[in-house]
Amino acid sequence: MLLSRLISMIRPRVVRLRMFWPRRFRFRVRPGLYLASALLSAASPISSLAQQAATPQSSPSTVPAAPQPAQPQAVHLKDYSVPRAAFPRVLQPYTPQEIAKPNLGNSPRIDSLMRNGKIYLSIDDAVALALENNLDLDIARYNLNIADADLLRAKSGANILGVNTGIVQNTPGGGVGGLGGTVGSGTGGTTVAAGGAGTGTNGLVSSTLGIGAPITSFDPALTAIMQLDKNETESVSVFSPVPVVAQNTYTSNFGYAQGFEWGGALTGTFNNTHLTTNNPTSLLTPQLGSSFQFRFTQNLLQGFGFLPNTRFIRIAKNNREISDVAFRLQIITTVDQIENMYWDLVFAYENVRVQQESLTYAQKALEDSRRQSQVGTAPPIQVVSSQSTVATDQQNLIVAQNNLQLQALLMKNALSRSIEDPVLAEADVIPTSIMLVPQEEPATPIQDMINDALHHRAELVESRIDLQSRDINTKAVRNAMLPTLQAFAYYGGSGVGGDVNPAVPACSPTSGTFCLNSAKAPPPFRTTNSVGYGGTLNQLVNSTAPDKGVGLALNIPLRNRLAQSNQVRAELEYRQAQVRQLQLENQVRIEVRNAQFDVRQNRVAVQAAQSAVDLARQTLDADQQKLKVGLTTQTAILQDAATLTTGESNLVSAKAAYEKSRIELDRATGLLLDHAGIDVADATRGQVTHLPSVPYVAPRTDADPATQPSTYPPPATAPPGNM
Repeated sequence: MLLSRLISMIRPRVVRLRMFWPRRFRFRVRPGLYLASALLSAASPISSLAQQAATPQSSPSTVPAAPQPAQPQAVHLKDYSVPRAAFPRVLQPYTPQEIAKPNLGNSPRIDSLMRNGKIYLSIDDAVALALENNLDLDIARYNLNIADADLLRAKSGANILGVNTGIVQNTPGGGVGGLGGTVGSGTGGTTVAAGGAGTGTNGLVSSTLGIGAPITSFDPALTAIMQLDKNETESVSVFSPVPVVAQNTYTSNFGYAQGFEWGGALTGTFNNTHLTTNNPTSLLTPQLGSSFQFRFTQNLLQGFGFLPNTRFIRIAKNNREISDVAFRLQIITTVDQIENMYWDLVFAYENVRVQQESLTYAQKALEDSRRQSQVGTAPPIQVVSSQSTVATDQQNLIVAQNNLQLQALLMKNALSRSIEDPVLAEADVIPTSIMLVPQEEPATPIQDMINDALHHRAELVESRIDLQSRDINTKAVRNAMLPTLQAFAYYGGSGVGGDVNPAVPACSPTSGTFCLNSAKAPPPFRTTNSVGYGGTLNQLVNSTAPDKGVGLALNIPLRNRLAQSNQVRAELEYRQAQVRQLQLENQVRIEVRNAQFDVRQNRVAVQAAQSAVDLARQTLDADQQKLKVGLTTQTAILQDAATLTTGESNLVSAKAAYEKSRIELDRATGLLLDHAGIDVADATRGQVTHLPSVPYVAPRTDADPATQPSTYPPPATAPPGNM
């Protein structure tokens, strides 16, 4: 109980997050999420019992609830924008990270819904399975991690590569151009939206994104060169004291470089040499030499300040925000497709029932016509007419059954990662939710719907964030128009050491030119003939031979046509994006109004279809009473039955169209996920812990597995003589 209470206290704080607005409002993976995941894993028996208890209330189905499946492990929770720590594992930044292979297995939830070789599927379960298994979402989910990796790249000072934030619609039957359904957000495949240079949102290209002043790497870099050189040179000079000059040189040079976000750069060099030679004219052998220099450079015009130097980081953060919004749009699109496919399945299922009832009645009418023909109360032509009706109904039933099989196959493919399992591939899908038309439509003013859409539509949020990136880019391009002016300062020193060459004699009154004069020798050798490496290094810091200075470096490009063209183009593309955003807002307003029109129109269509069914049923009942007293014919009864069948089929189709128009209205207002009770954090993890609750549906009362007829009944045997 204590663990359960702890989970209930932690989990709301973890999952009550958003991905829709900029980073301060959106869902992000935090360390608390790992803690909550660990606690949930430890409490799996308790949470499993709680889920089993909650399933009957949340799922609109009267099928006996199966045990809730164990939830799969969370995926894609790592934040790749954080670099790998170098301590205590100092080699970790230089070793590749192992990325887990894609999970190609289906979640356990789909097995829990299967009974007697059939999948009893509510619309809530369908949405949950899509969030866990749909491959479109799996593909789009990787973009979140790719955006993190691009942000890490930008933090190093490098240019960004861009993020693919398009919508994936490769689920057959789930979008425009698919095998079923007509509601979708676009054609199949992945399209590039806002990301790196050369990409943009909503079909606009930003060719100047990212250009500007050069950026020095923010990651410190150490360089080292160690070299051994043995050089022997034959002398051809009459002044050379030896015929072959031999020289051995040992070099150890080190360097350091780092750039800073305000436009400065620091470099440092530390050089060391050890030289030995047989040349008697050389004062020292071996000769030690050391030097160092630190130089700091600061941009004063072009490249000055944080904005031009952190532009890639800011744009990468915006791209990370856009990837979150784009993934939310992907969820909306996928859920939109799945719900539409579900109602296509419901229509196909109901249509099989309608066609089966029509065939059953036609077969009964055929038997009645035969008996009446045998006793002479009906002409033989009536039997032929009844046979024709039976054949037509058989054909309609086969067409309906084939359509149901196709819709079931499309649904299973959309809700699973793989349908290679023969049990899953052959399983029938029984929809356990039916369409429900409310008595009254919610009285929401159209302007409130438009305001909701303007605040929640992912396309508009993407456009606003993209405008922020373009504004950053415009300012960076303006800065790049300035001349380059750098102030620099440096400080360094050098030192020498080694041993005095024994071949060099000390100076005396009778000595020649080649001699050692202690007064003119380097300072360390005025009192000694040997200076070690420590003494050489000491000269670097005691100002024996300092090297220091300051300066300015100016570079003015005459005419500056390249920078002018970049600035003008960046401004034009920014203004173009502003106009495109206004166009999107106008388009959203039209979509909301059109969706509301469709809801009203389809609601009236449902009412008209229901009235037509009621009239057809009453007419059939009345004509059947007349037939008993001989006031009508069997032909009229068959016509009434055909009218009733058509009316029932039209009613099911009208209800499906109404449900789809409700889905489209939620999509147009950007509230599809909120109204369906979908947790974006669950969708991001691919692990549904809160079962969705789709509105305007009701449980099917005839979905008991024990009473289910065959979904694919064999066609009735054609009567003799029927060709």
